[in-house]
Amino acid sequence: MIRPSLNAVRSHARVLLLLALALAGPAFAAEPTDADIDRLLTASRAESLLAGVVPQMEAVQQQEFDKHFAGKEMTDEQKAEVARIQAKTQDIVRKALSWEEMRPVYLDVYKKTYTRDDVRAITKFYESAAGKRMLDKSPALMQNIMAAVQQKMVPMLEELQGEIRNIPVTPPPPVSPPQKRRRTR
Repeated sequence: MIRPSLNAVRSHARVLLLLALALAGPAFAAEPTDADIDRLLTASRAESLLAGVVPQMEAVQQQEFDKHFAGKEMTDEQKAEVARIQAKTQDIVRKALSWEEMRPVYLDVYKKTYTRDDVRAITKFYESAAGKRMLDKSPALMQNIMAAVQQKMVPMLEELQGEIRNIPVTPPPPVSPPQKRRRTR
């Protein structure tokens, strides 16, 4: 019987260890540092994008308030109370979506989602001329996509409305008014 040498056993063990590490790659990938993620957030303009969300949220909030109170007559005191609640709600939204509140959330989510190499590669892209152009043109891209989606949806919605109009509706049976109870003695 041939016995392997100690060096052969060690060599075999190293190969198995390297193979195990290669297969488990992402599990052992380096986590990005806060500095890595901060650089990516700066390159991707995350803070200014977040700041742009606040007015949108406030506009949605205003629409909801307007819809809720539309057509309702209110006293000056009630109007003042609604305005107070609206201002308080805006303050809550502004604080919740402030960079100081959201930066730790971004750091945590990015660490859970990306490896250090991912963050560095994505940062490199955003810092490139192509990445900057992509960020510059994203609002126009989104606007063009929304317009294209609307053009595609209008005919489908019109067709659906036509189908809804063609649904035969049977009126409900008439309901008799309630009868007065007879008194029994």
